[in-house]
Amino acid sequence: MTIVYDIAAWLLSIPVVLTFWKAGTFKLTAPIDTIASAGIGWVKDTSVFVVRLVALLEVLGVVGLVLAHAAYYVQPWTLVWAVAAALGLSLTMLAAALLHIVRKEIKYTWKINFGIAGAAAAAAGALALVMLG
Repeated sequence: MTIVYDIAAWLLSIPVVLTFWKAGTFKLTAPIDTIASAGIGWVKDTSVFVVRLVALLEVLGVVGLVLAHAAYYVQPWTLVWAVAAALGLSLTMLAAALLHIVRKEIKYTWKINFGIAGAAAAAAGALALVMLG
């Protein structure tokens, strides 16, 4: 049964990894005006440092999730880090939802906010089940 949970964790991680990698690398490398013109309006009201920090944490979350999960096949204890990374990315999307609620933008972002938060939380759950064996 563990293999089923492991496959489920990889499948659930795919949209999370793709979303955060794309968003994180974009916010990490693009000029603030380009990011804002892409519809990410909160960057205009935030310091460049915070925007880049959020982006870096998103990219590190992806790297942590993928590498820790892959390392499981050599060192099973690394799944603890994969679970932590998946939960961190889920919390990131819940914080993003709160930001969009405050900015009255949630009607435009709720699907991606809660969809990716749910997928990341489900991936964390599947990884925890693999860890519990």
